[in-house]
Amino acid sequence: MSASETPTPQIWVDADACPVVIKEILFRAAERGQVHVTLVANQWLRTPPSRFIRALQVHGGYDVADSEIVDRLQPGDLVVTQDIPLAARVIEKGGDAIHPRGDRYTPDNIAERLSIRNFMEDLRGAGVQTGGPPTLHARDRQAFANALDRWLAQRPKPAASREA
Repeated sequence: MSASETPTPQIWVDADACPVVIKEILFRAAERGQVHVTLVANQWLRTPPSRFIRALQVHGGYDVADSEIVDRLQPGDLVVTQDIPLAARVIEKGGDAIHPRGDRYTPDNIAERLSIRNFMEDLRGAGVQTGGPPTLHARDRQAFANALDRWLAQRPKPAASREA
C-alpha cells in the first residue's frame, strides 16, 4: 500500500456483551457492504462463513478485549460497544463508536456519558440497586441498523468496487 492509500475502514465488535440480533445485523451488513467485521471476545464465537467476518479470541482479563480493539483500530474504523470507556478510547484514537441501540458516541457527548456511567457505578458500589439495561426492542434494532447504514454510506468504498 502506498503512502497516499488509506486502508478501507472496518468494523470492530466488543462481542462479549453484544446482543445476538446486533451481530446478525452486522453479518448481513458485512456481506452487503463488503466491509470487514471482526468480533473480539475472551471466549470462542461462532461466525458465519464469510471472507468479511472473523472472530478474534483474546485471553480473559479486565479490558483485554477493549485494549486489543484499540490497539488494532485505525482512524475511521467503527467500533460497536456498550462500554463507554472503550468508546472514549476509540474516539480519542480517531475512530467512530456506536452503541448496539444505535446511539452514536461523539466527542460532544462522551464526557457526559462517562460522568453518568461513573455516577451509576458509584451508586452500585454504595449498594444502591440501579437495575440492568432495558430490553432490546425492535426500535433499538432499527436504530442500530440505521446508524450502521449511515456509517457504511459515508465510508470510502473498497478498491475493488471503485474499479467496477
